[in-house]
Parts: sequence; structure tokens; C-alpha cells
Amino acid sequence: MISSAPNDEDRRAYLEALARSGDDPLDIAEAALILASYERPGVPLERYRAHLQELITAARDRIDPQAPAADRVERLVEVIASANRYEGDRRTYDDLQNANLMRVIDRRRGLPVSLGILYLHTARAVGWQAAGLSFPNHFLIRLDVDGERVVLDPFSGGNRLGASDLRQMLGQMVGEAESLEAHHHADVADRMVLLRLQNNIKLRLLGDGKPEAALGVIDRMRFFAPELAALWRESGIINAKLGNLRTAIADIEGALQRLAGADLERHDLAKLAQDLRSRLN
Repeated sequence: MISSAPNDEDRRAYLEALARSGDDPLDIAEAALILASYERPGVPLERYRAHLQELITAARDRIDPQAPAADRVERLVEVIASANRYEGDRRTYDDLQNANLMRVIDRRRGLPVSLGILYLHTARAVGWQAAGLSFPNHFLIRLDVDGERVVLDPFSGGNRLGASDLRQMLGQMVGEAESLEAHHHADVADRMVLLRLQNNIKLRLLGDGKPEAALGVIDRMRFFAPELAALWRESGIINAKLGNLRTAIADIEGALQRLAGADLERHDLAKLAQDLRSRLN
């Protein structure tokens, strides 16, 4: 386990090790804490790790393994949403603290994805399969309890969602014309959940006019997902706007190396790299 007060070198090594894990399940709450520590350097992790263990202990104490699946899920929700008072932050949704797991634990409120990580962490520790879902614009989780699939909304107090709920939510998120398909509620790998968490921070920083800080977030995303061309492309575009031309060119070339068969996109990026080189002369 990484030290309680990681430095930048520790964080990078940890995140690069995640990249080598591919799509395997991760210690997702620990990973989210390491990412959170970028914004809170020097703050010890022990208290947060201890709280994560307390959630596990409380869940094991409350959940009767012989009880019906619905009852066991209800006990899990009681531990997180009732006993520990975790809730979605509807009042200050865009607050950056809502995407930082350390601050989520401190404040007991957060975004769907940060709260979802707490559910995934605790559910797996009691022996259930659990994964984030690819649902658009609102993070949901899937639990598998003795073969029974359960979908929960961590932002809304762990509400259990059926197919009709998902259809209604999809209509609210992307429009009534969209019909519920399997890809809307497919499992996603833990690294993609962490990317979704960090993307929330990046978008808010860009919206606040802080592109340099957003680049720092993209860098850490590339540490654990270096294969994603989109991250290199976005870094290149931001660096170009900031006048960091050599870095922008290197980023665009990195994106080109990672694109497979996307001819139009490759053409556009190659042209951008050429234009940037011409500005160096």
C-alpha cells in the first residue's frame, strides 16, 4: 500500500501500476483517495482509510448472509446512506469537493460517481460482484447478490432502480427519443469509473477558466489510462491554446500513435500538428 502521505512520485507510480491492470477490478476507493490527495497534498490518508474499513465492518455486522437479496442490499444502503449520512449534493453540485473522495468523506456528500465508489468498495468487501454502469450523464452501480442483479442510484440515497425507472431517467438525461438499450446499463471497468471521476474535476476547472489546472488533471488521467487517444488530443488542444506549442505537438503526436483506423480524425490531427509546427518557425 502507498504511504499515508504520498508525494507526486508515489502517486504517479501507483497510477501507472493501475494502467497495467487493464480492465481488472481495482481497490477503487484506495485509488480514488490517491487521486484526491493531489488536491490535498500532505493530508494523511490514515483517517480516510480507517473510515473505509469502518464501512466494511458495519456492513458485515448488519448484513445477514442468509437473508433475501433485497434485504441484504437494504442493509448496505442503511450503512452508507442512513448510518453514515452520505447523500448527493444537490445544493452545490458543481463544487469541486464533490469529486474529491477525501472531501466527500469529510462532508458526507458528493457526486454520483464519488458516492458510487463508496458503494462499490463496501459491496465488494462483503463478497458481492459490483460494477459501475455506462449510463449517460448520471453514474449508477450494479450489484450481483447471489445471481440477482440490482441497480442502485448512489446519489439518491441508494434508491433501487428497475427497468421503468431507467427508461424514465434516460429520457430526462438524453431526451425522450432515446430508448433504453443494453449499452446504457453495461458494466464499465474500474479505470473508466476513475476517469469519470477525474473528468468531473477537469470539466469544472475548464469551466472556471483554469486550463493549466485542467492539464494537471489530464496528466494524472494519462498515468492510469495512457492508451486513450482522446486524453492526448485534449491535452494537445489546450496546450496549443496556451501557446505551449512544443508540448502541444508532442501531445498530438501521442494521440496519433494511439488512434486506430479513424481516418478522418487522424487527418484532422495530422493537419493540426503540421499547423503547430509551422508556428514554431
